[in-house]
Amino acid sequence: MVRIRLRRIGLKGQPTYRIVAAEKESPRDGRFLEILGFYNPRTEPATIHVKEDRVFHWMKNGAQPSESMEQVFKVSGTLERFERFKKGEAVDLLMKEAEEAETKRGATNKTGK
Repeated sequence: MVRIRLRRIGLKGQPTYRIVAAEKESPRDGRFLEILGFYNPRTEPATIHVKEDRVFHWMKNGAQPSESMEQVFKVSGTLERFERFKKGEAVDLLMKEAEEAETKRGATNKTGK
């Protein structure tokens, strides 16, 4: 079974994470199938970059997000857009919306608000 989960990278005490699709049995920092984005919890607010079209592809084909990824997806709005994707909304429209949301979060990171 494929899981969408976090893969830890970065120095000791300075974690950043890659969002990856990996087999459930593989170790946390072991073999993975595809990199789907990254997550940095050390910034305020946390930096989240997700390739949503690829996440939708994996989830449509049965991949399950881990508990921590569900929380990250809720914050980024990916889960809500995936529900709309399942109901038949166009992927292009959802990707455009995701880019705008990420730009908005990025602007918030730079201004500190």
